[in-house]
Amino acid sequence: MHQTKSHLLHGIGGDETEWQRFVNVGALMDNLIADKNALPMIVVMPNGRAQKDDRANAGMGAAPAFAKSERDLLDDVIPTIESRFAARGERESRALAGLSMGAGQTLNFGLTQLGTFAWLGAFSAAPNTKAPAELVPDPVAAQKQLKLLMLTCGYKDGLFNISQGLHVHLKERNVPHIWHVDGNGHDPTHWGSSLYAFAQKAFR
Repeated sequence: MHQTKSHLLHGIGGDETEWQRFVNVGALMDNLIADKNALPMIVVMPNGRAQKDDRANAGMGAAPAFAKSERDLLDDVIPTIESRFAARGERESRALAGLSMGAGQTLNFGLTQLGTFAWLGAFSAAPNTKAPAELVPDPVAAQKQLKLLMLTCGYKDGLFNISQGLHVHLKERNVPHIWHVDGNGHDPTHWGSSLYAFAQKAFR
C-alpha cells in the first residue's frame, strides 16, 4: 500500500539527527498508529543545509544554505523518497513540518508551494521566516488548498512575535489554521508536544 509522508525539518544548530535527539520520533509515531490516533506514514528527516563541508555549528552563517535547501527538498529529496519507497506522490499525501529554523523553512517552502504540500506544521518559527505578506500572497488560494496549517509557540519563547504575527495576518484574511500556545519556551518539550498534535491531524 502506498503511504503518505511527512518531512520533518530541524533547527539552525541541528542536522538530520536533531529531531531524534529531542523526541523519540519512531516510538511516538508507532504508539499513535497502534492506538489508531494517527495514520501510517513515512517520516523523512533530511539535513536542511544545502552546502559543502556542512557542520551543525555554522549558526546564522549557514542562512543561505537553509534557503537553498528548498531546491534540494523539491528536486532531490522528495523524488528520491517517492521512487524508492511506497510513497504516494500527490500534494494531499505530503506534509511538511519543522522546529525553529525548520519551522521557518516549512512556512517559506510550504506556503509558497501549495501545489506540493497540503499539510503544514510550524513549531516556534525562527527569524528566517519570511514576512506574512510574502508567505500568503493569495489568501484565497491558501484557503482552498491548505488541508492543515498548524502554528505553535510557547509564550515564554523569545521568538513568539514571529508566529503570532503570522497568526494575526492569517486570521485577518480568513485563512483557516490552528494557533496553539503553551507555557513552554523555545525548547524540545514544546516541539515534542507539537509533533504529537500535528501527527494526529495530518492526512485526516
